[in-house]
Formats: sequence, C-alpha cells, structure tokens
Amino acid sequence: MLPFLLRRAVSSIIVMFCVVSLAFVLIRSIKGGPFEREKTPAHIVAAMEAKYQLNGSLWQQYLAYLGRLAHLDLGPSAKYRDWQVSEILAQKLPNSISIGSIAFVLASTLGVLIGSFAAMHKDQTADRVAMLGALMAISLPSFITGPALIALFALWLGWLPVGGWGTAQQMVLPALCLSGPYIAYIARLMRNSLLDVLKSDFLRTARAKGLSETAAVARHAAKIAILPVITYLGPLAAHLLTGSMIIESVFNISGAGSVFVNSIQNRDVFLLGGAVIVLCAMLVLFNLIVDLLYTVLDKRIKLHG
Repeated sequence: MLPFLLRRAVSSIIVMFCVVSLAFVLIRSIKGGPFEREKTPAHIVAAMEAKYQLNGSLWQQYLAYLGRLAHLDLGPSAKYRDWQVSEILAQKLPNSISIGSIAFVLASTLGVLIGSFAAMHKDQTADRVAMLGALMAISLPSFITGPALIALFALWLGWLPVGGWGTAQQMVLPALCLSGPYIAYIARLMRNSLLDVLKSDFLRTARAKGLSETAAVARHAAKIAILPVITYLGPLAAHLLTGSMIIESVFNISGAGSVFVNSIQNRDVFLLGGAVIVLCAMLVLFNLIVDLLYTVLDKRIKLHG
C-alpha cells in the first residue's frame, strides 16, 4: 500500500505541474492582456504588468509564477483588484461544494438504485420507463430544466424559493437540476454493467444454492457491477464540486463556476491557474479514492507499487 501511495503522490505532482504549466502558457498565448480591455493609457498598463510580473518574456513570467506556487502563493487576481486568488476561491468555492455535494449524493444513490431496478426488470415496463426517463434527463440541457423546475416548484406550487442562497430550501432546486443528467448517466451505466454480471457463472451458482434474485444481486452482483460506476464517480465528483456556471446563473448563486469561466475571458492568469489547481487536485484525489475503493469492493484487485 505504501509504495503505491508514494508512486501516486509523485505522479500526481507531475500531472499537476504539467496541467498548470500548459494552462499558463495557453492563456498567455492569447492576444491581449488582463489590463488592455479597460482602455487605460499604455504607461499605466505597463506599470500594472510590472506590478503583477507580467511584463517580461513568457519564460520569465512562467518562472515568476512557479516561484509564487513554490511558496504556496496562488498570486493576486489581475481582474479583481486587491483580492488574492486564494481569497476569491475561499469565498466562492464553499457554495459550489455545498450544491455539488448534494448533487453527487443524489446522482450516485438514485442512479445506482434506478439502474439496478431496471436491470432486474429487463425489457419490462419498469425498465423501459426508467430508460426513457434517463434519455430525457440526458437530452434536456440544464438551462431548460432549471427554469422548468423554478416554474413548477417555486412559482406554481410555491414549495421552494426561486433562487438565492443562504437556506436549505434554496439548495434543493439547484442540486436537483445539477444532478438530473448524472442520475441518468449512472442509471444507464449501472443497468448495463449489472446485466453483464447477472450472466456470470458465480451468479448461477448463487442461485443454485437457493438465493433469491434480489439476495444474489445485493450480496454478490452489485459489488462487481458497481465498479464501472465508481470509475465514473471520481471525475464526476471533481466536476460537481467545482461549480456550474449555468446552474449558478439560473438560480442566482455566487459560486465558483462563473469565476472559473470569467477568468478565461478576463485573461486572469493567476485566477485561472488557481482554478486549474483546484480542479486538478480534486481529480487526482478522487481518482485515488476510486482506486482504493476497487480493492474494497473486489478482493481480486491488488494495489502494486
């Protein structure tokens, strides 16, 4: 276990270094700088670029940026003056993480349950209805489902607030809207995986020993069938926890999704770099958790350093 973790730690550092470096080079390669859109005089732009260490060659800027990161300093935001990137992320990320966490629980739980139910009733009405609902959930974009949920539950029924942030009720609709497509993806993935496992020899043996279909699935098949779902859940968790610009816009939530997107539009090198670091770190972390879960769910899988 320890050699595996050490190897993953080294590879994770290399991956994050490559991703952050590529993001820095790409954003600095785009024409225009973070201060040129404001139509300020050239001498002021030059002074601002010198202040933020963006006035040298690309290589000099890159080395200066790596120097900041070596001291665990994400740098200042070039767009939001007098704000550090770490301060912006600390303010915006918790809202996105709260909604993303609820959406992740809903997607993983309901997706697995619906997919298992559909597989156990293959080609029956329940299976067709579940898969049709999944297809609709995947096909409808969130900028349509969001207003539809608001119209139904907030304006017509009056059960939930239209938007905003601060109470548990205000988190329900955004989490539902965010999780909807992923419930469908996981349901379809779980159904197909479980159908393959149900054809396995060890399931036939379990049935021959007198186990009911439900018991055989719960005790044996589910642990194997859920492995592809676990693989999908790693990147999904990182995606959901870092925010969604569309969901945050529809429900008027001040989250990280819009900050991440705007950092590209504003050529905000340091804020974009901070966003990339957060997303990359989450991907690395959750992929590591996925690998560890494999060994728990399937004893045939071993970790090698």
